[in-house]
Amino acid sequence: MTIVDRTAPTDHAILDVLQERWSPRAYEPVVIDEALLSKALEAARWSPSAYNAQPWRFVVARRGTEAFDQVVAALAEFNQLWAPNASVLIVAIAEVANEEGRANPTAVYDLGQAVAHLTIQAHADGLVVHQMSGFDAAAAAQSFGLEDRLQPVTVVALGSLGDAAALDAMLREREHAPRARKPLSEIVLGS
Repeated sequence: MTIVDRTAPTDHAILDVLQERWSPRAYEPVVIDEALLSKALEAARWSPSAYNAQPWRFVVARRGTEAFDQVVAALAEFNQLWAPNASVLIVAIAEVANEEGRANPTAVYDLGQAVAHLTIQAHADGLVVHQMSGFDAAAAAQSFGLEDRLQPVTVVALGSLGDAAALDAMLREREHAPRARKPLSEIVLGS
């Protein structure tokens, strides 16, 4: 397997786990190490949330299960090209209203923090994660019988890094493309 250095070219020193984290599309189609999956989910569980509401829920679909097939069916066609090789597909869900119907305006933000914690823990443990917005949220909600107050926001592919050479040419090119971000001067306002 060809290993490509994907370390981010940062302007300032950041934690190695953040600088080295990236979102590959090449996955080794293997069964997940359950201990590592549990650690990633535990990291999500302990992320901060407004009023400690913890408005995140996860459908954890392991490869080879009906749930996994349901998540794959809900993915956009482009994501169906590579995501089925992941060990786990996780539907990340925001509890946008509580059981009494009171809206939680920070639910999606809090879910994002939980998924970020999951991502960093997984990376620290040698797994890779790729978050996808390209999926049919309504189909996912229907497949898993979610109430209207539970909103699927993203799908997370999680597993072991695979060989990018196994991807088709377009995906392989993306896998090797230089990493780039907007400069701080474009994202920091008013200073």
